[in-house]
Amino acid sequence: MTIIKIAYAIIVAGTVAAACEADASDLIIAPDAAIPSPWQVRLRALGAITNDSGRVGGLAGSDLSYSDSVFPEFDISYFFNDNIAAELILGTTYAKVHGRGSIAGLGEVGKTWLLPPTLTLQYHFTDFGAFRPYVGAGVNYTKFYNQSGNTAESLHVKNAFGVALQVGFDYMIDDHWGLNVDAKKIFLRPNFDANVGGTNVTGKAKLDPFLIGAGITYRF
Repeated sequence: MTIIKIAYAIIVAGTVAAACEADASDLIIAPDAAIPSPWQVRLRALGAITNDSGRVGGLAGSDLSYSDSVFPEFDISYFFNDNIAAELILGTTYAKVHGRGSIAGLGEVGKTWLLPPTLTLQYHFTDFGAFRPYVGAGVNYTKFYNQSGNTAESLHVKNAFGVALQVGFDYMIDDHWGLNVDAKKIFLRPNFDANVGGTNVTGKAKLDPFLIGAGITYRF
């Protein structure tokens, strides 16, 4: 009987151990699927197309135009969730200022470089597979530097804030790499001072540029 009891105890103990092992295996949590990083960067070629409009104070019929440009642009995005992201764009370019209307005879008034960092809050649509369109709105602050006059003895365009609207899309080739097309409208109307023929003048430049870009996306 003793041997039978020992055997029975071993069987019961083995059964309990097996049950405990099965219960423990149920508690093991399978690893989550890879969670994408919230950080994303892009490198784009950007075209700045300005609105040719402006005025010089006190000169009736005066108007201004500005050269368009193409330049490299780098942006950084942070995704708060799958749909909401913030984007900061960084790049620099220059614009030549020309007289028009009653001051067309001045030709190229001067030249200025500008640094237009723009921060937008975006909504990304996620129901179209690899095609991921988005819309955004935000604020721009443009710093003007390395300014010089041509037919004007001096030119000083003042730094200014602007409002930015945005639309674009990414087409993702895989989990990390994609192609991007983006368009922004910035409402930017800085004031300026200049000296023309020894006379100090002031005015407003209605730049209001379109920024049209295309490039590559990398999601970490």
